[in-house]
Amino acid sequence: MPITESETTPTAYTYSPNETEQAIMGRVRWFVQENFLYMMPDFVLGDDDRLLERGVVDSMGIAELISFVESEFGVVAAESEISEANFGSLRSISQFVASRQSPAVS
Repeated sequence: MPITESETTPTAYTYSPNETEQAIMGRVRWFVQENFLYMMPDFVLGDDDRLLERGVVDSMGIAELISFVESEFGVVAAESEISEANFGSLRSISQFVASRQSPAVS
């Protein structure tokens, strides 16, 4: 049986603040594949691969990633937080989002 578009394209996605870092990374990976790697189906991107160094994104791509993080997860990055440490790889993005979503420890 052929796969229909509705089976391969995610529909409305609601982020839960209790989502694991792995689930966050899955959403970020999906966004990167759909928006930056759609013409390169055989491109293998590791969790720790540097997005800029691998040519996955450029400065405009980073801006798109930041916008995605803000709209998808409700995490607004301060100017000082926009760095390679927070937006350089799939893992760093998911760690950044997870750290911003973690409940405060009292």
